Amino acid sequence: MTRRRPGWPVARAGQRIGLLGGSFDPAHEGHAHITREALKRFDLDAVWWLVSPGNPLKARGPAPMERRLEQARQVMRHPRVEITALERDLGTRYTAATLEALLPAYPGVHFVWLMGADSLATFHLWDRWQWIMSHVPVGVLARPGLGIVARMSPAAARFEPFRLPARRAKLLALSAPPAWCFVNLPMNTMSSSAIRARGGWQS
Repeated sequence: MTRRRPGWPVARAGQRIGLLGGSFDPAHEGHAHITREALKRFDLDAVWWLVSPGNPLKARGPAPMERRLEQARQVMRHPRVEITALERDLGTRYTAATLEALLPAYPGVHFVWLMGADSLATFHLWDRWQWIMSHVPVGVLARPGLGIVARMSPAAARFEPFRLPARRAKLLALSAPPAWCFVNLPMNTMSSSAIRARGGWQS
């Protein structure tokens, strides 16, 4: 069983915690936007950003970890949001392995995996994606131009019987998995790839 380490976020049994993973290369206002919306829409007590050592689905490596963590702390200033390097501490690169370690380390905590609609569209390519859906509720936040593609994805089709309507989004964290909910947001078109493309961030 994974033991909670000094410096890890604190959470009490019964709390509802959203987990937003990614390379955050770089973190930007779009990430902050969906985080604030997730807190509200899914009635979460907190959101933890899991700044990843690297994305297994991307061939190109991200900027150094400490630089990305610092940028994330500058972008996301909120009393209920924690910027973490949990995946680096755990030595995990895949979401399923991260959750496998975190769930027993925080008994009684209600975790919700958060993702953008773009991630749902390719979720069936993730390592043990069906295991993820079967072990934590998943909150999907729509991003510009990808809502329809995401809702027609293999993962959405496979778990359609377990989808909560958006009007019941506040119940997601306390729902037994598999359970997922798709919510549409006021759109923010900012993206990390666009920032890198225009030279605003050098890895």
